[in-house]
Amino acid sequence: MSKKLIIFLGAAIVAIILLASSLFVVKEGEYKVVLKFGEAVRVEESPGLYFKIPFIESVSQLPKYQMTYESNPTSILTKDKKPIIVDNYTVWRIKNPQNFLRTVQTVSGGVQRIDEAVYNSVRRKLSEINYDNIISENTARGNINDEITKDVSEAILRDNYGIEVVDVRIKRTDLPEGNKQSVYNRMISDRQSIAARYLSEGDEESRKITSKADRTATELLAQAEADAKKIIAQGEQQAAKIYNEAYGKDPAFYSLYRTLQSYVTTLNNEPVIMLPIDSPYTRILLGK
Repeated sequence: MSKKLIIFLGAAIVAIILLASSLFVVKEGEYKVVLKFGEAVRVEESPGLYFKIPFIESVSQLPKYQMTYESNPTSILTKDKKPIIVDNYTVWRIKNPQNFLRTVQTVSGGVQRIDEAVYNSVRRKLSEINYDNIISENTARGNINDEITKDVSEAILRDNYGIEVVDVRIKRTDLPEGNKQSVYNRMISDRQSIAARYLSEGDEESRKITSKADRTATELLAQAEADAKKIIAQGEQQAAKIYNEAYGKDPAFYSLYRTLQSYVTTLNNEPVIMLPIDSPYTRILLGK
């Protein structure tokens, strides 16, 4: 093999090596940061083929997509001095790769900074709220998450880590195992006290309603009796008037009619009656 051919092959191999080391590919969902002597000089984030200076520039890869970090359960004291176990997660992304590499360098380093900021914010916020308000499923819980997200985002932005915090959410708030039973017992006692109070109030209300109903019934009965007596008196008065008018028109007939009515009443049960034979009552009965 000639010397020229050897030189040509060597040069070709060197050219291929230089070309291969000067090319890099950017894929979807990633940043490629070009470093010159360890210092970030530019960032390529659009998918495609790019060049760098061989042996002088190097490339570092960082994720472009959103990432989720779940923190370890942490014990925190609430405003009313109750220890609770808090478990939360954080959604974040790398927004400025150059600042990220200069400050935290790696994803694990970024997670560490986020964990510290989240812990400080969660501890501060929950220490201002009573336990009952923290565990309740209402709008206050949502407001806590929003406040913590804003607080952590501002802290990370202030330190210029090149990180964007998208959302921080509390997944679980629970009591330590040693405190659960005592809290449950106290909750049972409180509920029993509330139930006893409701029963007492119900009994009192029942007595009031019964008393009012009895008073109303007594008043209605008294009024009805008074009305009945008035109606009876009016009826008797009217009957007496009719009797008087009838008696005045034909006294003899009226006397006979009244006597016949008395027979119906007297002889209803077929009694044995002793009457004088010359009695007017007997004569009419005998048809004399």
